[in-house]
Amino acid sequence: QVQLVESGGGLVQAGGSLRLSCAASGSIFSVNSMGWYRQAPGKQRDLVAHITSGGRTNYADSVKGRFTISRDNVKNTVYLQMNSLKPEDTAVYYCYYWDPSRPTTWGQGTQVTVSS
Repeated sequence: QVQLVESGGGLVQAGGSLRLSCAASGSIFSVNSMGWYRQAPGKQRDLVAHITSGGRTNYADSVKGRFTISRDNVKNTVYLQMNSLKPEDTAVYYCYYWDPSRPTTWGQGTQVTVSS
């Protein structure tokens, strides 16, 4: 089993920055992917960014150039640095962990609110 603990959400003004963290613990496979989805009220959950254990990254078009995902494989922690935040970035952000041996594991979610 894998457990995820998220931190770093909050309230920020437009143009500000936040950094989300997600620490994974348990039976971590060496080959895996971690990242973030987000879900705004009344909308579906969409991918924000992900990063593989090899360091390959992928971003949603809406956050390219503003968000940066990174990871520390020793700590099994993934980070999402969010800059130039916009009101439309307001959502619950969910961390996830995936490896080929099991279904995706989800974090509990952390609220990000960007005021205009």
